[in-house]
Amino acid sequence: MNEETFQDQASLPLVADTAPQATRVFHEIREQLKKVFIGQEEVAGQVLAALLAGGHVLLEGKPGLGKTHLVLALARTFGGGFSRIQFTPDLMPSDVTGFRLYDMKSQSFELRKGPVFTNLLLADEINRAPAKTQAALLEVMQEQQVTIDGETLRLKAPFMTLATQNPVEHEGTYPLPEAQLDRFLMKIVIDYPNDEDEIGIVAMAASAGHSRSLDEVRVVCDTEDVLRAQEETSQVLAVPDLVAYAVALVRATRESRAISLGAGTRGAISLVRVGKALAVMNGRRFVTPDDIKSVALPVLRHRVQLTPEIAMGGQDVDVILRAIIDQVPAPRI
Repeated sequence: MNEETFQDQASLPLVADTAPQATRVFHEIREQLKKVFIGQEEVAGQVLAALLAGGHVLLEGKPGLGKTHLVLALARTFGGGFSRIQFTPDLMPSDVTGFRLYDMKSQSFELRKGPVFTNLLLADEINRAPAKTQAALLEVMQEQQVTIDGETLRLKAPFMTLATQNPVEHEGTYPLPEAQLDRFLMKIVIDYPNDEDEIGIVAMAASAGHSRSLDEVRVVCDTEDVLRAQEETSQVLAVPDLVAYAVALVRATRESRAISLGAGTRGAISLVRVGKALAVMNGRRFVTPDDIKSVALPVLRHRVQLTPEIAMGGQDVDVILRAIIDQVPAPRI
């Protein structure tokens, strides 16, 4: 259900005057991404849903699947700033946020802003840095501000973090703590493309190269358009029964015998926020139960922990969550 739903959003024609302005922003950006990010409609749709909802994304996938390329192209569509941090075991918190350096000439401390002062931040292989460096992103992601030597500096909106991690290599990595994981609106799993898409990717890269293909991406809006789209998305109607449904899904994860740690209240909030984004992508000003169902996996999969018995048995968290989603009755709206 999830993959088909997000693929449908990416293929919808531009909705006419009755649609929210945010719908048009979504379609214009998506059309530009299609020029360089072939296939992976589900991934692109979920990333754009997170952008509309004003949240952050954890991308999990093997190297070489175009994660950096996607973020670069997305930043170009609205003329936003882009920064990349390659997380390594020796990376320090000041390498992320910035620091003050003493200038001998002026006899004063000069502020050197870190890479977080941007619009789209790619935190590559975030689980390769120690906990203190990972924690440096906590305040940035939650409050959109940085404190350096007691001075609080606000980041320019919009600000979105897309962090990646490799699901295969675990040696020399530091698993993200629950507090850090909960800051991500969604965890998006990116897999290998299908045969047809992979042929297209290889042909494009071999003939033009990724750097040249990015030149085809046009600026279709600006940061103010993105901020207005985010504000419009937040105003989408979610009736009380739908909010109660989101809460029921989250509470069901806490009651499942297969789950040792269920999702918190932020999980229910995220379900409604991303549900509103999906409604906008459909050209609607109201959320439906199917919207909540369609976003449940990427919103909840990183907020729960399986019991040791279930995990050792090799069961996937998505399988457990699908069973829970099927058991919770949806409201009739």
